[in-house]
Amino acid sequence: MSIEIDGETCETILGSYYWDISKGKSECVDTTGSVDLLKDKEPVQIKAGEKIKLKMDYTPKPNKIHLTQIKNGEQTEIELNDNQFTAPDRKGIYYYDYGVWWMDEEDENLSNGDAVRDKSYG
Repeated sequence: MSIEIDGETCETILGSYYWDISKGKSECVDTTGSVDLLKDKEPVQIKAGEKIKLKMDYTPKPNKIHLTQIKNGEQTEIELNDNQFTAPDRKGIYYYDYGVWWMDEEDENLSNGDAVRDKSYG
């Protein structure tokens, strides 16, 4: 998964994930939250109000997504439009968790896999 800002692509960091490998076998990794995970990484510099596009080169695409912004310990759900969102108007460092799930088509409460990607912007 990557992000695109003004035609430039930036990589993200894979956080926690769960993947159903085969019947009875799964792979599960649990990491710290995005603020701790990204503490030694340089934030991507962006302009206020700039469009940020989330790109995933994976098939099948997840059928459930969620984007959370973290600033000073406060979490805010961010709405995505066509896998894009707008950078905040206020200066600062913002952290984002992009969670995706591959929900089972027959059992709406069963996830066949999930992942969280993290990135910080300043």
